[in-house]
Amino acid sequence: MQEQQGFQLSGRAYLMTAIAIFGTANAVTKRITEIGAENLIDGRNPISFCNVLFVGNLCALILLSVIYQKQWRWETLKKINKKSWLAMTFVAIIGAAIVPTMIFSALAITAVNNVVLIGQIDTPLVLFLSVLFLSAKVNRWVIAGAILAFFGVSLTVLLQPSGGTEMTGLMIGRGEVLVLVAAVLKAFNNLITKITLEDIPLGIFSTFRMMIGTIAFFIATNVLYGPHHFMDVATPFLWRWMFIYSGIIVVGGQLLWLSGLKLSTASEVSLATAFNPLVGVLAAYFVLGDAPTTAQYIGGVVILIGIAFNQVGVQKINAMKNIAPPTQTEMSESVPFKGV
Repeated sequence: MQEQQGFQLSGRAYLMTAIAIFGTANAVTKRITEIGAENLIDGRNPISFCNVLFVGNLCALILLSVIYQKQWRWETLKKINKKSWLAMTFVAIIGAAIVPTMIFSALAITAVNNVVLIGQIDTPLVLFLSVLFLSAKVNRWVIAGAILAFFGVSLTVLLQPSGGTEMTGLMIGRGEVLVLVAAVLKAFNNLITKITLEDIPLGIFSTFRMMIGTIAFFIATNVLYGPHHFMDVATPFLWRWMFIYSGIIVVGGQLLWLSGLKLSTASEVSLATAFNPLVGVLAAYFVLGDAPTTAQYIGGVVILIGIAFNQVGVQKINAMKNIAPPTQTEMSESVPFKGV
């Protein structure tokens, strides 16, 4: 019994360290672009958000290819049917190209705390979709937590000072809209992963996702903005920062998360994930000096209360029935924003 408890504590430590890394992703991303702005090349920022996403994806792809090279065997690849390959391609384009692009665009025009808190809307969305399509088990606590989380996100948006873009009679900034759309896409991506990709080996899923996402982003950017948009992509200054960024936030965080998954229960995984918004707000303050606004304080507190309700509900459900933990592929897609 003592040995098992030790493993559980070790699992929690891995998970919480990973969440600490994931939670700082938004603030660190914005800070790196600010460093680029302080080291211009012919008046251009070599660490623009587009360069961060593209080169960050490339660095992560290189590191993931080295880590998971043993899983890329012909015998394993033959077992994956065409439907799964198509589903992985779709999930990769959405999750590794479109969603990060929206989040990075939002970071350029709105506060990091807004991105962190509004992004929590995917929690009630995932719950709703899971109940609707997967017949997921819920109780009053879980439902109440989802409602509170949704209400908290709404307060964060609606109580913002005026100055955004007027939509449907409300003052909502373009950055907030981008985060909301990204959260909706992420929730649907999570559902597709649960339905069609739970048997795909994690190494193949992660590497293929990063590869397709990188290619899709590169092609879309060249079509929309032209090849000159990546003219500083070969800058050594950019690559040095991106290898550190990708190694620690993307790959390091993911490896810690997966190590924690192997040693933890589903409830412990859910509890660790709940700390992500708190870590994100703290990172915005300590990394960028961005203190929360009144709207963010109010909305954030309501979101945290909703998360607490959700945790109580999850604990009660797990106590009533022995529920199998999610697969590693599933959890890789449902993990909080990892930077790319």
